[in-house]
Amino acid sequence: MKTQEQIDYHRIADAIQFIVENHRNQPGLDVVADHVHMSPFHFQRLFTSWAGVSPKKFLQYVSLEHAKQVLQARFSLAEATDEVGLSGTGRLHDLFVNIEGMTPGEYKNGGENLVINYSFAETLFGNVVIGSTPKGICVMQFYDDESEALKILSRQFPNATYHRKLDMLQQDALFIFQKDWGRLNEIRLHLKGTDFQLKVWNALLKIPMGALMSYRDVALSMKQPNASRAIGTAIGSNPVAFLIPCHRVIQSSGVIGGYRWGAIRKTALIGWEAAQTTNVQDDDNA
Repeated sequence: MKTQEQIDYHRIADAIQFIVENHRNQPGLDVVADHVHMSPFHFQRLFTSWAGVSPKKFLQYVSLEHAKQVLQARFSLAEATDEVGLSGTGRLHDLFVNIEGMTPGEYKNGGENLVINYSFAETLFGNVVIGSTPKGICVMQFYDDESEALKILSRQFPNATYHRKLDMLQQDALFIFQKDWGRLNEIRLHLKGTDFQLKVWNALLKIPMGALMSYRDVALSMKQPNASRAIGTAIGSNPVAFLIPCHRVIQSSGVIGGYRWGAIRKTALIGWEAAQTTNVQDDDNA
């Protein structure tokens, strides 16, 4: 049976999809609320509670023109390369997220000597399965079906030993989905990837919350201007949702584009982060 949080997210996701598909018509509150079978009053309250902004404001955040403006003016390539993130309390960029690649042996033998704890959690953007080794988070992925989530784990590390257990590494990582990140300790990632993939994932960690980069921008920040296609492939193979913010990479035209865990979820993530960043900036300037 679905929890109320799951039901609410699916309603929000349905509303976002409707808004995105009909953005040229600028659907009003009554139209969107009717689409998700809610009264305008209750839909406005639900959406604002989830996103922190009204449906109308959210539509602005996920529009093509907004994405273009963010790509052009939010931060320079030098900042993308050198700046880990924005300052201030309660922001994702106060975290120190470090990647440790697995040894060649661990990489080749499918985790034969690894012990992986895993658990399931509900988030603002749907359910996630999260796994950790003693060295750090090795997987965090959205899923719709629990049995499918276990298959994802087993494909990633077919020879590992698994225990269903929520540990502190996972708890710290899951705080990322809350609005107050003050309780987070340093987060470490223990990932299976080639040297090139690890470099790409490290580059993604430098994209500030609320900001966006194109695939070409990522390539330039890595000083590999001709590697956009390979970088796109590495981004698509990111095993750790949200912690490594691959959702912040969009097409240079401003089109949000695809996402390993669904284009609507990517839109929801981008819009939600824009709302949180704007709200913090407003608070700072108050």
